[in-house]
Amino acid sequence: MILLILKLFLAHLIGDFFLQPLKWVKHKEKKKLKSVWLYVHVAVHLALMFVFVWDLSYTPLILGIGLLHLIIDGLKLILQRKKTKRLYFLLDQVFHIISIVGLTALLYVDDFDFSIILDAQLLLLVICVAFLTKPTSIIMKIIFSKWNISKLTKDNESLKDAGTYIGVLERLLVFVFIVLGHWEAVGFLITAKSVFRFGDLTASKERKLTEYILIGTLISFGIAIMTSLLYLTLIKHV
Repeated sequence: MILLILKLFLAHLIGDFFLQPLKWVKHKEKKKLKSVWLYVHVAVHLALMFVFVWDLSYTPLILGIGLLHLIIDGLKLILQRKKTKRLYFLLDQVFHIISIVGLTALLYVDDFDFSIILDAQLLLLVICVAFLTKPTSIIMKIIFSKWNISKLTKDNESLKDAGTYIGVLERLLVFVFIVLGHWEAVGFLITAKSVFRFGDLTASKERKLTEYILIGTLISFGIAIMTSLLYLTLIKHV
């Protein structure tokens, strides 16, 4: 049953973060329940769950999760405002997780088995790695939506999306280092990034930009470290 839940989690991760273009999100926020992309988005989730589970006996579970996904997303679109967008994003993800675990436990309570399953371990690894890429980048973008970052970085030329790729790479490296038990490498990575950033901070002499870089670094490394520790904890039970 753990393997089933992990498959459903992976389907959710791909459907919500990898197969949902920004134009869908904007259209949903504008049209709310009238947006066709809301229903296409849920359909994508249903298709992914059927593909990953690949067992029609779980059809009631998949359809139930799909219906809950539609309700949760619909309520978020109706209730959220510009100032509460970050809060509702986090609540949205929490309720999606609860719906997957809760409905699975409710319908298949007698089938829960926490024995060691090699496939579950591999799937957990894939979920953690996937989470540290685009999903974490989106989470950080939503966190920083509170501030006008484009204004702070207006005069600082850089490669397009370079910051995003750097963040993804550093989080994956942190994950690998911690999983392999090399915490000293994490410290070296933080030090190396601090050295490279020192020149930028000295040259800019802008406190706001300095704070932005510091907060971004701490959040990025913090999420990577927590994900790594969570992985090491869960891997003992799957």
